[in-house]
Amino acid sequence: MGYGLGAAIGLFSSSVGPTATNVEQQTARQVFQEMKSTTLSYAKNFAMIGALFSAVECSIETMRGKSDWKNGTYAGAVTGGLIGLRAGVKAGVLGAAGFAAFSTAIDYYMHSRF
Repeated sequence: MGYGLGAAIGLFSSSVGPTATNVEQQTARQVFQEMKSTTLSYAKNFAMIGALFSAVECSIETMRGKSDWKNGTYAGAVTGGLIGLRAGVKAGVLGAAGFAAFSTAIDYYMHSRF
């Protein structure tokens, strides 16, 4: 699912913001190659984030022995922190807080709706 969503966002992003310097002389083949590389890059990144989040959430749920909203919050914090740490400690803390808040909001929405 993450791969498909990433591919869709990558395709949109490559069509909105091309990275070529000389757009007038660009051939259709070059445009499609650029779109392909951007789409695959986004797809790979979204798939990795989804896999990391799922693995962490399943591990936390197994360790806690409960299936509730806290698992997603903790998994979001770990995932966001690990992703953010590539840019430094401050980015890791902000990534953990942001991803945890987003995961909590999505869990709340999904549980209240169904």
